[in-house]
Amino acid sequence: MERYAGALEEVADGARQQERHYQLLSALQSLVKELPSSFQQRLSYTTLSDLALALLDGTVFEIVQGLLEIQHLTEKSLYNQRLRLQNEHRVLRQALRQKHQEAQQACRPHNLPVLQAAQQRELEAVEHRIHEEQRAMDRKIVLELDRKVADQQSTLEKAGVAGFYVTTNPQELMLQMNLLELIRKLQQRGCRAGKAALGLGGPWQPPAAQCDQKGSPVPP
Repeated sequence: MERYAGALEEVADGARQQERHYQLLSALQSLVKELPSSFQQRLSYTTLSDLALALLDGTVFEIVQGLLEIQHLTEKSLYNQRLRLQNEHRVLRQALRQKHQEAQQACRPHNLPVLQAAQQRELEAVEHRIHEEQRAMDRKIVLELDRKVADQQSTLEKAGVAGFYVTTNPQELMLQMNLLELIRKLQQRGCRAGKAALGLGGPWQPPAAQCDQKGSPVPP
């Protein structure tokens, strides 16, 4: 009898999983229609079905939310680093300008051309240093963001999310960005549906999704 009850429970679980998969797949197919036609053509039924399977238990929603939070923190940190560097350069230029003005005011007229030539050389050297430091900062930002993208690709690939693997191909990157957008919109839709239904037998919602007052996902 217990074996029979267990078998019935397995059948019921399978039916629930199949229903959730169907609802996810239908929602994804609806969201894909909002994408440019060139990307719609690349997101086949099989790809969307595989993506729906990966999203079934809600773990991927949590992974994506975590990755986006890390990305935003990284971008904010890099932006602040570049802003600090720009401020340092601004202060450096102001100090140099004041130094040159004071030197010219104290300089005897017949020595002024020599002083101005020396100051011009110093100014050019400082501007070259500033330019090189800005280029180095920009290279650092690009490399750091590239590493974060690769980390995201690897994490989602290991999680079994269709379409994700480590690549620098611009077309593949754009496709992966669209897939992330689909997941994010699906989570937001699930949040709003959950609020409307108050969790009482309403439409499917991502199990891990939590929302703020506007219906946007927030970390658990």
